[in-house]
Amino acid sequence: MTAASMSVQALVGRFATDTPFELPVIDYRLLMPILIILGAGVVSVVIEAFAPRRARRPLQLILVLGSLVAAFIAVVGLAGTQTTTAAGSIAVDGPALVMQGAILVIALLGGLLMAERMVDPSGDAFAPRASALPGSDDERQFAARGYLQTEVWPLFLFAVGGMLLFPASNDLLIMFVALEVMSLPLYLLAGLARRRRLLSQEAAMKYFLLGAFSSAFFLYGAALIYGYAGSVDLPVIAAQLSGKPSESAIVLIGLGMLLVGLLFKIGAVPFHQWTPDVYQGAPTAVTGFMAATVKIAAFGALFRVLYVAFGGMRWDWAPMMWIVAILTMLIGSIIAITQTDIKRMLAYSSIAQAGFILVGLIAASPAGLAGAMFYLIAYGFTTIGAFAVITMVRDGNGEATHLSKWAGLGKKSPLVATLFSVFMLSLAGIPLTSGFIGKFSVFTAAIEAGAGWLVIVAVVASLIAAFFYVRVIVLMFFSEPNDQTATVAIPSVFTTIALAAAATITIVLGIVPQPLIELLANADVFVR
Repeated sequence: MTAASMSVQALVGRFATDTPFELPVIDYRLLMPILIILGAGVVSVVIEAFAPRRARRPLQLILVLGSLVAAFIAVVGLAGTQTTTAAGSIAVDGPALVMQGAILVIALLGGLLMAERMVDPSGDAFAPRASALPGSDDERQFAARGYLQTEVWPLFLFAVGGMLLFPASNDLLIMFVALEVMSLPLYLLAGLARRRRLLSQEAAMKYFLLGAFSSAFFLYGAALIYGYAGSVDLPVIAAQLSGKPSESAIVLIGLGMLLVGLLFKIGAVPFHQWTPDVYQGAPTAVTGFMAATVKIAAFGALFRVLYVAFGGMRWDWAPMMWIVAILTMLIGSIIAITQTDIKRMLAYSSIAQAGFILVGLIAASPAGLAGAMFYLIAYGFTTIGAFAVITMVRDGNGEATHLSKWAGLGKKSPLVATLFSVFMLSLAGIPLTSGFIGKFSVFTAAIEAGAGWLVIVAVVASLIAAFFYVRVIVLMFFSEPNDQTATVAIPSVFTTIALAAAATITIVLGIVPQPLIELLANADVFVR
């Protein structure tokens, strides 16, 4: 044995003696909702690879819907838990469980929309083969043979799994992994529209490129925070900040980069540029699913980062968040007025809604957290319902998204127009809808926290936003139908269930919000 090999063995032996490796203790029961969804995603891949073509769709639907219900039951079974697992890297507490439950229920409705086959004459909203060039002979042959894109279901499940992990991540490394597991399938889903394929693929490319930049910012910010604290664990970072308050420059730079990645996901200004193009180009069912669930997951992660790790630096990050919230509310509301495409209008509406939710975050109080969670839940159901209606409103070229084709829709299809009006009124924050209770909750919490001026700006932005919501209602009910007015396709039971559930919850939470408010008031404490 050479001297060099002996010295290497001695070094290895010394390292092993001085720093023994300890296996992390993992309570798999606490991770059961996440494991169910990710395990179902793996099984979905196996089905896609080995099941006969005709059997894939029913098998995938049974697996997807069953796993979502099972995961929700697992979340309910963990109610009241306040602990961490996996060496403290995953938190199981009130906010995480609330976010996970909301994501699963809304993802279930989104999955029902994606399963729809009666609305589109071609039988499916997704391209028959993602690898085929738009308009090519291959694509026409696949469409003629009746190919259906069942690959969307593994992507859907992995995206949901990432969403469940994102708000429960208690360290920055796990949070980054969850961010990528959530995002990568969404990049692909955004480019799978059967109609207007080039627009869909352009949206997917923009989403991917900008998302990659935002992820890089997040990762570099995590590296800077690690260099300061010597850990990526959120409670450890908080402890280091309290022990070294004077060394704040690198922390502020790192936090700023972390926020770039998180604010990108919620569509806050100035990181919102991807939102209108992706909302317009992606398949509408994917847009609804993504708009509702990603915002819940991203806000859950944002709350955990700012409250658990950087709660002691509130006076450092609050002014920055004030600026972001004001710009997000005003720019989203003002630019939405100029839109003539209903999906782009809802995209800018989504941006404005993110600003309103940020008002609750800035309050930095249990009431602000509970109000923001209520707002996220209300927004999620309202959004999935609005996009469900859009999938049904069609002309000869597919979905009729131009506002001119919605003129007189209330007289041709009064029930569908009434449901869409309910969703618009909720987004506007009109009383007796869930949107009003959500706005009232976050505004009240902000006033109690001394952010009265911010609430004044939010009220002004709400008044501006109400214009374009009401404009759609007026267009549907107070205009005469013409040759360009779209028709409403009769959906299957899948879309019917999703639409009925979204409308019911939107109204019920506006009339009887107290049970959910009390539930959130008892689930507004982060484990540390």
